[in-house]
Amino acid sequence: MKTVLAAARAMAAGLSISVVAALAGCASSTTMTYLPNGDTGFAINCSGSDASSNWGECYQRAGEACGAYGYDVISKDVDNGATSGGSLGGILGANVKNRSMVIRCKQ
Repeated sequence: MKTVLAAARAMAAGLSISVVAALAGCASSTTMTYLPNGDTGFAINCSGSDASSNWGECYQRAGEACGAYGYDVISKDVDNGATSGGSLGGILGANVKNRSMVIRCKQ
C-alpha cells in the first residue's frame, strides 16, 4: 500500500511540473486583428509564470511586429497575477501574470 501511495504522489508531482511548464511556455502570442475603426493591428499576449518577466516582452514583440515605423498602444490589460497549478499539499504552484495589449503600427 505504501508503494502505491508513493507512486501516486510521484505521478502527481510530475504532472504538476508539466502543467507549470506548459503554462510558462505557450502563453505568448502575436496575432493580427482588426481594430474598431477597420484598421489592422496586433493583439499581443505575453502572459506567463516567469517571476522575472515584465511588460518588456510585450513591447519587444510590438517593435518586432511594426519595425521602424513604430506603434501606438490602443489598449493594455492590467498586470494581474493568480496562483495556478499545484500538487498535493499545494506546492509547486505558479504565479501566472496576465499581460496583453493591442497595438496599431504607425505609417
